[in-house]
Amino acid sequence: MPCSCDHCPFAENPAFERHDANERDAVRLARSGEMRVRAGHPIVTEGSTPQRFYTLLEGQAIRYRILEDGRRQVLNFLFPGDLIGLQSALLDETTHTTEALSAVRLCVFERSQLWDLFAKVPRRAMMLTWQVAREEHFLGDALVTVGQRSAREALAWAFVTLFDRGAQTGLVQDGRMPFPVRQQDLADALGLSLVHTNKTLAKLRAEGLVEWTNGVLALPEIEALARMGLVERHQMRPRFFL
Repeated sequence: MPCSCDHCPFAENPAFERHDANERDAVRLARSGEMRVRAGHPIVTEGSTPQRFYTLLEGQAIRYRILEDGRRQVLNFLFPGDLIGLQSALLDETTHTTEALSAVRLCVFERSQLWDLFAKVPRRAMMLTWQVAREEHFLGDALVTVGQRSAREALAWAFVTLFDRGAQTGLVQDGRMPFPVRQQDLADALGLSLVHTNKTLAKLRAEGLVEWTNGVLALPEIEALARMGLVERHQMRPRFFL
């Protein structure tokens, strides 16, 4: 059943900042409903000009681009609270595809409502700034990973970074996190072949650093893995959401 803003799954989640009454009212007026997308199906497609953008409420998704010859570069992994389709809302055209990795539930906003919403609740505009800054940080680190980290370091970086992002949204319970990512997704994100990814992952598993089975991820020695991946972990703060 669709939920109202009063029963938003983020409202009581300590990982997210709470909306005040004015913000809830403004968001309620701006949202046009909810949408569900099955795993493996696109949410937005490259080259399209959708009139909507979304907040990911449940599930996980992936953002990527495909070259003319079929090669794919994964740009980012999306978790609850992330915005989808914001680029087209601001720039008129989408330059990537966003696909559901698992079944997802989305809060739907009309593109035409974006600026009115930010005018009514300027603090929500800060959320946009925060998300853009975080995306820039992730993409910069990903570029360093593709260009400079070894395969072993790259996989360690990816697991720690994504696990911490999942923890920031409350997905990690008892040291485990739903992780519907495929090995091919990691390979395409890190610029590795699937064979190299598989062999490197097998070594990390054998060393007891990574447990990844049936779509669930655990990192028993996350600090050791972070050192291996040259990851600077930061204290988490409540994040914004729309």
